[in-house]
Amino acid sequence: MTFDVARPETMGRAHVFLRILLLVLVSWIAGSGTGGGLVYLGLPVVAAILIADRGGARYIAEDGERITKLLIFLVAVLAYVALLTDELPGSGRSTIRLEIACSGTPTVSSALWRIVKAIPSAIVLSLIGIVSWIVWIIAAIFILAKERYPEGLWKFQRGVVRWEARLLGYLASLVVDYPPFSFDTGPAAKTL
Repeated sequence: MTFDVARPETMGRAHVFLRILLLVLVSWIAGSGTGGGLVYLGLPVVAAILIADRGGARYIAEDGERITKLLIFLVAVLAYVALLTDELPGSGRSTIRLEIACSGTPTVSSALWRIVKAIPSAIVLSLIGIVSWIVWIIAAIFILAKERYPEGLWKFQRGVVRWEARLLGYLASLVVDYPPFSFDTGPAAKTL
């Protein structure tokens, strides 16, 4: 599973204020770093329901693409809110790239068990999320002053969203492998 996003040359000041409004909504839906939020619990439950109805192989074959599109939208929202891009999700001009190579044959129990198995990653991601909020505030101040912020801060935010994307793919039972505790998604992520 890979995620990347093109870094914009400049960022709009007005988007900072729009993001503040979206942060309230995203925080409620996704929780802190996806830990404990509706998405964290909802993805495995939806996957379990679909797997119970169709079976694991059909879930991957028939629903994998639809669930992947949902995750792409969710990750686009996260990328926008995290100040990685000024492209609004759903605008048709996405600068993010999320690729998921669906694998395995999930079962109802494996889909639900992922809620528990993902707790360590979600806890670490929540702790990193605290730093991410501080980085967000600093980046927002830079954007308001200069319409740009330091690349190191941007790379940190990209790493946080990468981690969140991998965790979401795992919770949706689209991939077998437990998400690594890493900001990098491998060699494919270095193409942008």
